[in-house]
Amino acid sequence: MNDHIAPPAPRPTPAPHPLGGATRFAVGALALAGAAWAVRAIWEIRLALAGEPASGPPDQGNGAHRPLTGLENQYHLVVSVCGVAVVLCAVAFLGWLGRARDNARELSGKRPRYSGLWVFLGWVVPVVNLWFPRGIVAEVHRDSAPGERLPRSVNVWWVLWLIGLFSGVGLMSADSTDQIIARAYTNVGTLLVSDAAIVGAAVAGVFVVRALTAVQQRREARTG
Repeated sequence: MNDHIAPPAPRPTPAPHPLGGATRFAVGALALAGAAWAVRAIWEIRLALAGEPASGPPDQGNGAHRPLTGLENQYHLVVSVCGVAVVLCAVAFLGWLGRARDNARELSGKRPRYSGLWVFLGWVVPVVNLWFPRGIVAEVHRDSAPGERLPRSVNVWWVLWLIGLFSGVGLMSADSTDQIIARAYTNVGTLLVSDAAIVGAAVAGVFVVRALTAVQQRREARTG
């Protein structure tokens, strides 16, 4: 007797979040971080060319430090600017990744393999930070564009990121700025290899952000 009662309408699929603003912010922050690190490399080359002063390295050992030269003071400033740029880049990239991940879930209807906390913790927890961030990015692409090949830029970005992170003179270096200055005087090559990897990772990251955003925009256009 209830044949006349229509079945409830299916719940509409949530609309994906527009990525335009987040993408522009992430791309700009990645470009800024890469440029800042390139400037850092230039200052390390300048230190190497100037040569270590006769008074020795800035850190004299046993808590003693000699007065810095003008070029060394400038390098301290450059390192500080790099630190600010890296923090800004991290905020922008993670904001974009969180939105892209939410969009991928809405487009695919699948529950993500990695919980939302890993979008942030995956970068800092030892061991898992070797593959979790890349895995999250790859999952976003897979859920947004089933069957499509993962962009090559993702693997390039991740390899360069790991080199820059774990090279011993890059983002995870425990050395003070004065100790890095001493390295620039004696072994600038290792510093420049790490710098090149970090700059390359930032450039590749721009391509990753743009590629995944384009994939989601195409998918939304087809399903919209």
